Amino acid sequence: QVQLVESGGGLVQAGGSLRLSCAASGRMLSSYVMGWFRQAPGKEREFVANTNWSGGRTYYEDTVKGRFTISRDNDKNTVYLQMNSLKPEDTAVYYCAADQRWDVTYWDRSEYDYWGQGTQVTVSS
Repeated sequence: QVQLVESGGGLVQAGGSLRLSCAASGRMLSSYVMGWFRQAPGKEREFVANTNWSGGRTYYEDTVKGRFTISRDNDKNTVYLQMNSLKPEDTAVYYCAADQRWDVTYWDRSEYDYWGQGTQVTVSS
């Protein structure tokens, strides 16, 4: 079983950048497909980005394409989400998620077995 801990959230002005980290313990991260999701107040948790085991394949939600980049360092057991050109609508709690199945439906939050506690990202206008 893997434990996930997110960090790197905070308050930033519109147009700014943040890099979120998701550190894993308990198991080697290289065994897991990883995703980032976010949940704004009053809304459902939504898909943001996903990467396969090696980081060689990535998927993004349409509104973050070209602004966010997911990456992983399996040697450090860490996954990252680089967020540039942030907008007020990006404000949410961001969660990382993991699953061991290679064929996970990457955008479906119910497919992921393991979740971190979340980190708050607030973008001011």
